[in-house]
Amino acid sequence: MAADRHPATPGPGDPGWEAAAASEDEIPEATQVFATALNIPLPDLVDTERDHPVNDTDRFLLVRDGARVAGTVNSHLFSLSVPGGPRPAAGVTGVGVLPTHRRRGILSTLMRGQLADLRRRGENLAVLWASEGGIYGRYGYGRATRQYTVTVSRAHAALRPDAPRDPSLTLELAAPADVLPDLDLLHRAAQAERNGGFPREGNWWPLRLWMLSRPQADTSDLRAVLVRDARGRPVGSALHRLTTGFGHGGLPTGRVTAREVNALTPAARTALYEYLFATDLTVETEIIGLPEDDPLPELLADPAQAVRSGGAGLWLRLVDVPAALSERTYARPLDTVIEVADRYAPWNAGRWHLKTDGEDTRVEATTADPDLSLDAAHLGAAHLGRGPVTTHVDAGTAAEHTPGAAARLDTALYTPRAPRCDTGF
Repeated sequence: MAADRHPATPGPGDPGWEAAAASEDEIPEATQVFATALNIPLPDLVDTERDHPVNDTDRFLLVRDGARVAGTVNSHLFSLSVPGGPRPAAGVTGVGVLPTHRRRGILSTLMRGQLADLRRRGENLAVLWASEGGIYGRYGYGRATRQYTVTVSRAHAALRPDAPRDPSLTLELAAPADVLPDLDLLHRAAQAERNGGFPREGNWWPLRLWMLSRPQADTSDLRAVLVRDARGRPVGSALHRLTTGFGHGGLPTGRVTAREVNALTPAARTALYEYLFATDLTVETEIIGLPEDDPLPELLADPAQAVRSGGAGLWLRLVDVPAALSERTYARPLDTVIEVADRYAPWNAGRWHLKTDGEDTRVEATTADPDLSLDAAHLGAAHLGRGPVTTHVDAGTAAEHTPGAAARLDTALYTPRAPRCDTGF
């Protein structure tokens, strides 16, 4: 790759940028740009793309500076779980701009071009994982899920005496690839209970397991623990690894790191947590990616011993506001007018009359006075049912013109279980 030579700041004669589709032979250079932008070793990224191809090359968009690629963005097509059922959604990925071309409008050009492309494709939602959370709010994305790492010390990991237990349940330890049909069954069941995720079809399971299995110093291979009922059917699972360590006097300092704790019954969940908390030669268990309302703290004898950290989440954007609002269901009837500001998808900007009985919904342009004024990012954060608009009104970043309008919208959007996405992309 040629050396990067470009002025650090744009000059008066710099051309305007244009986002355009990538050709097949430009994909390697686009991959290099993405690796450079995110400080990822190129061999790691190339191995992932080669061994686990999940990209659709016809969804790549590039900004070129002369003959070279200066910025890139890509997406996958998902069937995202939203209130009312799965809907097509674009999983945005591969976003990167060369360090020599930062702060020159290239990312804005890519975001604007991608939104227009997704709209042409009829995809009303877009989602992404943000490497820097401060970037994407200005492009109309709002954090729609909140997922945490919960750490529990083994010394304080006792569950309540009345935690549901079933002596007929059995535990099985296996290599994940050997029990993949069972893992997939339980994963699909978990997706049906919560919004925000998508089924791992095609190559997504191999990619997920490969990424969780990458070698780490003093760390075991990836293991699956399954809970089976009296008939041998899977009713719970967790993926986990163990880190070995010994401290002063040879005392163990190991850790269990678990992900994807899925359970079909409360007793199966109890069995999984008791197994993860009782592993020999470890002093703590951390569970990554739990939704904000996971019942683990309420199962512990002392709920305060579930130490929560992080809070990463999936960011969601309404590509087409009236279409996206029309295709989801609502918890209660609602009749309101919202005024939407949307700099990067101007077809969304304006006033919209939203009327629903909970199931059947109409969203139409209107000139009526608004009950509520907000940004497209606020709707994205609220779309899965747990990003209250009232918070933005209280913060002063959204405006309520009719008293109680934000609370009524929040109540209609609400979902009983917090959303979760447990697959990176």
